[in-house]
Amino acid sequence: MRLPDDAEVSNELWDEVIECMKLRVGDKVPLVRALAVRALARFANDSENSDILDLFLEALPLEHNAEVRKMIVLSLPPSNATSVAIFDHTLDVSEVVRKAAYYVLANKFPLQSLSIKVRTIILQRGLADRSAAVTKECLKLLKDEWLVKCCNRDPIELLKYLDVETYELVGESVMEALLKAGAVQLEDDQSIRQFIVSTSNEIEESGHCIPRIQLMEAEVALYWKTVCRNLQMKAQERGSDAAATMGTEAAVYAAEASDNNDLLERVLPAMVSDYVELVKAHLDAGSNYCFASRQLLLLGAMLDFSDATNRKVASGFVQELLRKPIEYEVDEDGNKVVMGDGVNLGGDREWADAVSGLARKVHAAAGEFEEVLLGVVEELAQPCRERTADFLHWMHCLSVTGLLLENGKSFRWMQGKSIEPDELLQSLLLPGAKHVHLDVQRVATRCLGLFGLLERKPSVELVKQLRFCFIKGPSSISIVACEALIDIGMWHGPQEVDRAMGLKLSSLLHENKLTFSPVNLCDMNEDWNVELLDLLYAGLNVNDWIKSVDMDENASVQAILGEGFAKILLLSENYPSIPASLHPLFLSKLIILYFSNETKELQRLKQCLSVFFEHYPSLSANHKKCISKSFMPVMRSMWPGINTSAGGSPFMVSNMCKLAVQASRFMLQMMQAPLYEKETKKQNENQNNELPEVLDGFSEPSLDFECGEEGLAIRIAAEVVSFHAKKTTAQKSYVSALCRVLVLLHFRLSEQGAIKLMRRLLNRVAEAAFAEHEVVKELKRMAERLKAIDREPDQELSQEQANCILGRLELDLNFDLDDSMEIQPTPVSCSSRPARTRRGVRNLESSSEELSPTSFVPKVTSAINTRSQRASKIAALTKMTANRAVRISEEDDEEQGSAVISQEDSDESDQSDE
Repeated sequence: MRLPDDAEVSNELWDEVIECMKLRVGDKVPLVRALAVRALARFANDSENSDILDLFLEALPLEHNAEVRKMIVLSLPPSNATSVAIFDHTLDVSEVVRKAAYYVLANKFPLQSLSIKVRTIILQRGLADRSAAVTKECLKLLKDEWLVKCCNRDPIELLKYLDVETYELVGESVMEALLKAGAVQLEDDQSIRQFIVSTSNEIEESGHCIPRIQLMEAEVALYWKTVCRNLQMKAQERGSDAAATMGTEAAVYAAEASDNNDLLERVLPAMVSDYVELVKAHLDAGSNYCFASRQLLLLGAMLDFSDATNRKVASGFVQELLRKPIEYEVDEDGNKVVMGDGVNLGGDREWADAVSGLARKVHAAAGEFEEVLLGVVEELAQPCRERTADFLHWMHCLSVTGLLLENGKSFRWMQGKSIEPDELLQSLLLPGAKHVHLDVQRVATRCLGLFGLLERKPSVELVKQLRFCFIKGPSSISIVACEALIDIGMWHGPQEVDRAMGLKLSSLLHENKLTFSPVNLCDMNEDWNVELLDLLYAGLNVNDWIKSVDMDENASVQAILGEGFAKILLLSENYPSIPASLHPLFLSKLIILYFSNETKELQRLKQCLSVFFEHYPSLSANHKKCISKSFMPVMRSMWPGINTSAGGSPFMVSNMCKLAVQASRFMLQMMQAPLYEKETKKQNENQNNELPEVLDGFSEPSLDFECGEEGLAIRIAAEVVSFHAKKTTAQKSYVSALCRVLVLLHFRLSEQGAIKLMRRLLNRVAEAAFAEHEVVKELKRMAERLKAIDREPDQELSQEQANCILGRLELDLNFDLDDSMEIQPTPVSCSSRPARTRRGVRNLESSSEELSPTSFVPKVTSAINTRSQRASKIAALTKMTANRAVRISEEDDEEQGSAVISQEDSDESDQSDE
C-alpha cells in the first residue's frame, strides 16, 4: 500500500516501523535483510538514530550474503567510524561489494578527508584488482572525482596528495593508469627543457652558455619520468606493429610511432650536456632532492648516446657518480655514522640500480661496462691495499665492487683489465671480510657471495671464509654469509661446494642420502669436514639466532634458510644436484618452523612460508608425495612425549598438542588441494601411457599412489598399530589425533589394493584406539565406506600384494593375513551386576590390558542372543554404567590436561579434563 503524499504519519507509527525494520535486518531470508537495510538507510544519516548506524556496523562483518553486504556498504553515511568499515571491504571476497565500496568512497569521501596512507592503499588495491569491473570503478574514482573535481585536472597536484617519495610505486601506477585512459594531455609548451634555461649573460671562457637550472619537486620528476617512459613504450609498440603488418595499416602504425618519437624528443633535454647539468644541479641541492635526482637518472635510459661526444660527456658523469663518497653523519660521541643501508652504492638499492642502468646504457659495448667499473675499483682499492683507508672508504670501494659483480655477466670480460678477478679476491674481498669494522665485513661478505656466482667453480678460500662468517660471525654477518652460501650452493650444486672444501663423496651415497649428519654449530672449531647441506640444515636449529634478532629487522638466519629451502622444494626440478631423498626432511622442518612458537615473531619467515605452502602442493604430484612422507616425522616431532619428553606445565603441553593438531589439519589440506590444470593433464597422460601390472587378479598401485591420500592413510595406520597395547598418556592422545585425521582421508576407486590393505589395517587401528568411542565409530564408518567401494570385498589380499604396497611406501610393517577385514564390536560385559568400586575397576583395567587382541573379544552365547527386549535394555544400562566408571578411573590416573589435543577435538571426545 502506498500512502498519499499529504498523508500524516504519527511518530509512534514511525517508531514502530523502524523497530520492525531493525528486527528484519536479522531475518533469515537475505532478500528481506537487504530490503530492511534499504528501508533504514534514509535514517542512518540522522544523529538521533545513531542506533541504526551501530546496527549496520555490527551486522556488516557478520553478514554472509554479498548482496546484503553491498546494501549495507551503500547505506553507510560518511564518518570516521564508517570509513574504516568501507575501507576494509575494498578487500571483500565479492566483487560487487568491492565495487560498491569504491563507489561510496568516490561519492561520499572527498580526497582531502582521507589520510595519505588510506589514499595510497585504496588506489593500490583498486588498480590491481582481479575484477575488471572493480578496476573500472577505482579508475572512475581516480579520474572523475580526485583528478577532475579535487585537483582541477592537474596530475602533479594529484601526486602531491599521494606522497610519491614514500609511495613511489603507487604514484607510478596512478600515472600509468591515467596515461592509458587518456586523462593526461601534454601542452605544447610543456617539456623538461623548461627547467633548463641557457642565458647569454653568463659565458664561460670556452664561449658556451651556462644553463640555469630550475629544480624539480619530487612529484614533477616522477611525472616526467612516467610520461617519457609511456611515450617510449608507445613508440616501440607501434613500431613493432608496423613491422608485423603491411600496407595501409603498417603506414598508420609507423606514423603513430614517429609521432610518439617526435614528442619524446621534444620533451627530453636537447643535449646530453644539458641533461648532465640538470642532474648535477639536483645532486648539489642536497638530500631533499635525492628522489628527484634518481628519477632524472632513470630518464638517461631514454637518451641517445650513439654520438661519441655525448657518450664521452655521459661517461665522465657516470664516473663522477661512482667516485662520489659515502655520506655520513657524526653522532654525539664524534663517531661517523653511515647514511643509508651501508651496502649499496649511495646507501640505497634504488639509487644503485639507477646508476648501473645509466652506466650500462652509456657503455653498451661488450666488456666496456666491466672495464670502466674495474678502473674505478682499482683507483678506490689502492688505499685499501696500502691499509691507509678508513672504514668509510672501504665501504665505498666494496659498494662499487658489488655493483660490478652484480651486473657483470662473466669473468671473461674482466680478464686482462686493470685488476684481475683473482687479485680482486685476494687483495680486497678476503681482507675486507676480515676487517675489524662490522659494516665493512658485511659488505665484503656480500661481495664474496656475488664473486662465487661468477666463478666456474667455487674457490677454497672463498667457501672457507663464508662458512667461517656463517658459523662464527655475529648475527648481521651470519645473515649475509647464509644468503651467499645458499646462492652458491644452488648455483654450483652442493657437491661442488663440498669438493672445494676437499670432501670426496660418493655420488651414489649422496643421491641416496636419507638423513642429515648432526652438527653442533656452537662447538665447531675449524672442523671443515661437514657437508654444506648438513651445515645449513643445522642452522635452522640454532635458537640463539632467533633470540638475538632485533624484531624491527626483517631478516634473520632462520628466515633466510627457510626461504632458501622453500625455493629448493618449490623449484626442485631446477636443482637436480640436491638429492630428492632430502626433500621430506626440508619440508618437515619448514612445517615445524611455521607452527613453532619460537618463530612467531619472524614475520618475514611466516609470510614467505605462507605463500610457499599455498602453491607447493598444487604444482606437482611429487610434491604431494613429499608431504605424505613428511606427515609422520612432523607429528612425532611436534607431539609432546613421542620423540621428545612431555615435560612442562599442563598448559604448555596442551598448547603443544593444539599446534600439532593444527599442523596435521594443515598437511591434510595440502594433500587434498587440487593440482593445477597443467599438472593434472600431465598426470592423466602418464596414467594412460603406463598401465599398472596385474598380479593375481589385482593391479599394482598406480604410478601416483604415493602422491595420493591412500598412501598417507596407510602411513598413519601403520604408525597407529606400531604402538603397544599398553600406551602412555601422550601416546593415547597421539593415536587419537592420528585417527581423527585418518577418517578424513579418501580412497580412489582405482586403488583396489590399497583399499583392501586399509580394510585389514582398520581392525588393528580400532583396537589401538578402543578407549575413544567416538573415534571407533568414525573408523567403523570409514570401514563401511571402503567396503562399499571394494569391487571384490570377499577376495583376500595376498602377502605379495601387501608387500608391494608397503614397499612402495617404504614401510616395514608386520602384516598378518589372518586379520579380519571387519572391525570387531566394542567388548561388552555380560554381567548384570552394578559397577565395581574404584579399586576394582582399576584392577579390571590392568588385567584387560594384558589380554591379547583375539582373547579380548568375548564369546557370545545363545542365551544372550535370545534374551528378551527388557533384558537387553538392562544389559545396555549396565554397560553404560561400567564404561563410565572405567572412564572416571582412567581420568584419576592421568595428569590434568596432559591428554589435551585441541579445543575442537576435545569437544568431540568422551574424555574431559577436570
